[in-house]
Amino acid sequence: MSFRGNNLGGFPNSQPGFQNPVYGVSPHANNESAKVKYGRIFEQFSKKVEDLTDHPLVMKLKPYTPTIARFFIVATFYEDSFRIMAQWSDQVFYLWNYRHFPYYFVVFFLFCVVVSMMIGATLLILRKQTVYATTALICTVVLQGLVYGLFTGSSFVLRNISVIGGLLIAFGDSIVTNRATFGMLPELDSKDGKFKNYLLLAGRILMVLLFITFTFTKSWLTVILTLAGTVCIAIGYKTKFASISLGLILAFYNITVNNYWFHGSSKRDFLKYEFYQNLSIIGGLLLVGNTGAGQLSIDEKKKIY
Repeated sequence: MSFRGNNLGGFPNSQPGFQNPVYGVSPHANNESAKVKYGRIFEQFSKKVEDLTDHPLVMKLKPYTPTIARFFIVATFYEDSFRIMAQWSDQVFYLWNYRHFPYYFVVFFLFCVVVSMMIGATLLILRKQTVYATTALICTVVLQGLVYGLFTGSSFVLRNISVIGGLLIAFGDSIVTNRATFGMLPELDSKDGKFKNYLLLAGRILMVLLFITFTFTKSWLTVILTLAGTVCIAIGYKTKFASISLGLILAFYNITVNNYWFHGSSKRDFLKYEFYQNLSIIGGLLLVGNTGAGQLSIDEKKKIY
């Protein structure tokens, strides 16, 4: 690429390859060539990673990937339902005696939460009544946080906001263009699928909030990779590469740190909760990497321009 300008260091420059004998090549040209070089290296590396999804074994699993991703997203709701049923007396005792809610309200609340999570998670996996299923699951996240008094911790808030982001992505993925998903929402039937794209955008932004707290106690390399990946996911740039990278980082962390199966009851519940919450985010990343970020993203704009 030739130097842009009429002169270099005060000397006439009419030839593209001219170098000032005193000052050499313009530092701007060096900076530009370095940016091009590293940009090319990143493009080649990211393409190699993305090409892994075209492996024959991966292609065989691709038709089932959305279902697997949706199962990962709602796995935390199944786990929470089974935990409440297994610890029913403890849950009732805590809300009744420590949170000071009326006994019959506690029983009714826990029953509704368990039923809503079980039915909502199953419907979302099957792509049936996705509006009702997504609404029910989001409501259980919010209501449990309020009733249990868990909104005081920033880590809990960000983690559950990320789970809601995964639910929005699963819901957005279930919307079929040119077909109304719910009669009361005519936007879903628009030809350009604007509502779906806004859902995917909101879901991506909410989902990456988890990594704000995730990076605090990690190595510098993990912090850099995670921050770069979250920005890419949020703006929809190199979405497949970013989803694969963040998914692998989170999966590695989940298996090595949140391995609840190796711990006793005192720490087991906490690690199990984090494991399934992270699994939900991995499902959202898997779904984004498989279906794309939607039209409200840099990846889609690049296809147009």
